[in-house]
Amino acid sequence: MPARKGPPPQIRTGPSSDDAHDIVYFRRHIDDDPDETVPGRIFLRDACPPGVRAKFVAVLNAVAAAPPKRFAGGGAWEAMHGDMTGWFEVRKDGPRRHHYRLFGLLDYEAQGLDKPLLVVIDGRDKPYRTELSSADYEAVRALGVEHRKRNPRSLQ
Repeated sequence: MPARKGPPPQIRTGPSSDDAHDIVYFRRHIDDDPDETVPGRIFLRDACPPGVRAKFVAVLNAVAAAPPKRFAGGGAWEAMHGDMTGWFEVRKDGPRRHHYRLFGLLDYEAQGLDKPLLVVIDGRDKPYRTELSSADYEAVRALGVEHRKRNPRSLQ
């Protein structure tokens, strides 16, 4: 039998970044409040006009199917930098000169799941030509830490 050429076959041990991703929403467990909250869904429901919400959902669906590392969306899905390295942002402009930002993480370490996750963590909005504060970014990062702290993940 001739010698095999090329790299040996790879054995999959978990989800791959090459796979389509499932879109899920991070769910908080707040000790002093029996109600669980889902910051990303609350942001979409309470802060985003219906047209902006629909555009966010369309971008998330396209990114998850692409999968994310192959998505070329012209600025709609962006890898973040600096203190937000590892995070992704979906950007949409809304009415009344207002900007909306949805923050997410890619998760390949969630126990008990066969597909990788695109996890919507939270969102923020701001007036046109303003910047989010460092406190806003810190609050989003803290939710990401909370998400990764539990495995199996707390998702919706």
